Parts: sequence; structure tokens; C-alpha cells
Amino acid sequence: MIAYFTASIVGKKYYLKNYQKIIDILKTKNYHVLSDHIIKTSEQDIHLQHKNDRIKFHRQLEDWISSCNFMIVESSFPSISVGYEISLALRFNKPVLILYSSGDPPSLFANHQDEKIICEKYSINNLKEIIDDFINYAQGRADSRFTFFITAKIAAFLQNISEKKRLPKSVYLRKLIEKEMKVFSSHA
Repeated sequence: MIAYFTASIVGKKYYLKNYQKIIDILKTKNYHVLSDHIIKTSEQDIHLQHKNDRIKFHRQLEDWISSCNFMIVESSFPSISVGYEISLALRFNKPVLILYSSGDPPSLFANHQDEKIICEKYSINNLKEIIDDFINYAQGRADSRFTFFITAKIAAFLQNISEKKRLPKSVYLRKLIEKEMKVFSSHA
């Protein structure tokens, strides 16, 4: 299986450790991870490229994205190029996990109504669990995805409890439902 990883090249100054952790998690699962275009490229490399090289790279980028099974994005540092890559992935109908480690989610994708996009705040401690959940979803092993609207107050509560318990919001909600199911089945 092929995982496509992308993030801001400029953001490597601040988040390289996080980028590498994501890639390492994927590699331990025996995924072929397309990430060298981010990890091994500098800003200067991009600025020195000739027009023909940029066009050739763009074609390669499209090939990588069209051939991957899913995309994982570290979006803590904003990047228009990364947004473009996400759009390409959606055009190719690829599941996309957008991760961010601080602040608010990327504004263009946080409230996007496409079921192929999952946007999650993470810490190094819960990163593996978030990626595992996403891979299960991307591979169709998740039972189903259920989306519903919540109030800002509920969203704030979920964000707070997620950070305190260091687990994804979806995991917290799933555990609450499973707990209620046990109570209900014991009374039935």
C-alpha cells in the first residue's frame, strides 16, 4: 500500500520532528511512504528550479497522488501548495487525513463537507491512534463513518476533553456509545 505524505517545506523548520514521526508510524505498518519531496527538499531547491523542472515535478506529483491509497497531511504550518495537493487528492477520490498540532484547523478544509476529508488535532502521544483510525477508515475496515452537526459549545467540550484525555474526539465518542450500549443491553 502507498501512503502519500505532504506538509509545508517551510514548516520543516518548526515541525520536522512531527513530520518524521508521522512517516515513521506509516513505515512501521509497512506502507511505502511518498515523502522525499517534502523531507529532502529545501526552499532554495524550489526557487532554483527552472520552469521545465517545475512542470515535470507537477506531473510526478499528480502520478504520486493518483497512485496512492491515501494522503496524510501535516498542516500546522500553512501552505497553499499543500492545499493544492489536497484538492488533487480529492479530485482523485483519495481519503485525506489533515493533521494539525496547535491552533485552529485549516480554515478551508475544517468544515469541508466531503466525507473523504478527516481533520484532527493531534499530539505526539495520540498520533499513532489517530493514524490507525484513519487507515481503518481509508481501507474500508471501519464499520461506517457517521457525520452530524454539533453546537459550538459541544465542539469546545469535545476539543477540551480530547486534549485532557489525549485521545481523538472520535475515540472518546465511540467509548461513550459503547459504555451506553453495555448499560442498555444489561437492562434489556
